[in-house]
Amino acid sequence: MHFILFDGDRRESLLPLTYTRPVADIRTGILTLREKWEKRLESRVGVLTEDYLQKKFPMVCGADNVLIKGSLLADDNLVKAILQLQSGQGLFFEEQLLACRIPDAEKFGDTDSLKRMEYNKAYREICHTWDIFSINGEAMEADFQLLTTGRNSAPISQTNRVSHPDRIFLEAGAVVEHCVLNASSGPIYIGADALVMEGCLIRGGFALGDHAVVKMGAKIYGPTTAGPYCKIGGEINNSVLFGYSNKGHDGFLGNAVLGEWCNLGADTNNSNLKNNYAKVRLWNYASGRFDQTGLQFCGLIMGDHSKSAINTMFNTGTVVGVNCNIFASGFPRNFIPSFSWGGTAGFSTYLPEKAFEAARVAMQRRGLSFTAEDEALMLAVFEISKTYRTT
Repeated sequence: MHFILFDGDRRESLLPLTYTRPVADIRTGILTLREKWEKRLESRVGVLTEDYLQKKFPMVCGADNVLIKGSLLADDNLVKAILQLQSGQGLFFEEQLLACRIPDAEKFGDTDSLKRMEYNKAYREICHTWDIFSINGEAMEADFQLLTTGRNSAPISQTNRVSHPDRIFLEAGAVVEHCVLNASSGPIYIGADALVMEGCLIRGGFALGDHAVVKMGAKIYGPTTAGPYCKIGGEINNSVLFGYSNKGHDGFLGNAVLGEWCNLGADTNNSNLKNNYAKVRLWNYASGRFDQTGLQFCGLIMGDHSKSAINTMFNTGTVVGVNCNIFASGFPRNFIPSFSWGGTAGFSTYLPEKAFEAARVAMQRRGLSFTAEDEALMLAVFEISKTYRTT
């Protein structure tokens, strides 16, 4: 049986984050959506995504394939219902296809031929970019139980001031000294070989990925996630950084999502609350307009490989695409298309060869390479996103 997560109908609403990854590789809680399924299914999971992404994110299929909507958060009830599917059956919630079991994954799409099996239990799904931080606390609780049940935390140093130590888990090699760890509002999970420097104030829920760093004196309000190899500092509230991204200096980040390989310069701040306390509208690629989020607190959504210079200010509900370089004083506009270079005075096109130079240097610093495969993927994004650029 081969398990495959397909993008489904949520992909466009999750741009710009899904320009560079399948829906299943979005992170919320501690793990990505794919990792949640792999843990619960106890199996490797492939993806079915856009053609230009498929080479980097392969689909492995065979004569017996179970396809699962990639925007779903795995839970025990869903897993049980999916594993009970027989060949030719589809699991539906009203008109939504949640999963199906078919012999030929290459012909996926003919849902009319599936025998309908109704699913009548509640489930969680990432439908919009703002859902990623909105449900982060709930997802973190589930992931914390999944990862730590039946296991013992590495010792927590007595130099720390700790509240609810039973809700704090350190993986092997994690270093946390002279900090305040308060897990009364949510769990605190510190990944393998991660470092929390002295003087940090951390209020759970908080998840720090493997090899990630929290710099001295940081103030973290949960629920916040910093994925593998991230570096964070300053003040952060209810935000998700996917991995390899840096917000290492003073400045505020709140109700925000950063993709991979982002870097926020010193004293970069985002507003997460409008001055008139109105609900926040956010750019939605699917509708082609600023849609109502229903949220009073909503900050910054930033795609992979985007950067901000020192003292950059992002307004409430700002969406930044992939490979953007933002600088200059004042608030830039609150929708910045991919491959944009500039700030309040206007934007020009950030040429791919220049963007790729920066990406190569950034990845080399972490011992990784910007491959020909990465370049082809980014060139595809450049072409796809050109309709949003004015230059």
